[in-house]
Amino acid sequence: MTRRDDQLPLPLGHAPQISRDDLLVSPSLEGAVAIVDGWPQWPSPVVVLVGPAGSGKSHLAAIWAGTSGATAIDLHAGSEAPDIAARGPVLFEDADRRGFDETTLFHVINSVRENGTYLLVTARSRPAAWGVALPDLASRLKAVTVVETSEPDDDLLGQVLMKLFADRQLFPDERLIAYLVARMERSLETAHRVVEEMDRLALARHTRISRSLAAEVLEKIGNAGDIQEIPDQDD
Repeated sequence: MTRRDDQLPLPLGHAPQISRDDLLVSPSLEGAVAIVDGWPQWPSPVVVLVGPAGSGKSHLAAIWAGTSGATAIDLHAGSEAPDIAARGPVLFEDADRRGFDETTLFHVINSVRENGTYLLVTARSRPAAWGVALPDLASRLKAVTVVETSEPDDDLLGQVLMKLFADRQLFPDERLIAYLVARMERSLETAHRVVEEMDRLALARHTRISRSLAAEVLEKIGNAGDIQEIPDQDD
């Protein structure tokens, strides 16, 4: 809980780096990274990047969009997406969560195939689980390349935490990183939340990043169960 005398700092916009050089690679991302690096020599013009929340899909999609010059599209009925796809690479994120007009997606895929462009889709589930009713679209989706990401392993999660802290000019020791990795949800999204909240509270209290602050943030976010406040040995 935030102390009553905490003076909350204004957001400073510590945007994480999304360039290819900043991408941290582990076995959980190898296939997806190979697809991003391999463009435009893709196995098929349509690739679906599948993985749980926080597994790095959006990061990879942003890197690919920057490299390819892809345009983000919406797939509602009447969308101009098929025309946009005819002119160059396109990106559609969170397909199974945002939803889409099946006829529009069908025409986008056809446009990509006919005009030699590319479509990258991100989703949490494979196309077979999207409940597509349009037979022609279901047939098209069977021909796409599906690449899966998975939850980050300990090594990748630790590297991501170190990088997120460094983006904010914070440099915790390895013991604190190991403490967080052992207790937090295995998600890159959660890593962002933990680092952001620790930085915010440290700034508000004019204190440094510590293990006791980490324990408080984990409990607040709800990733540490019944974890008790643990005094920092360095406090």
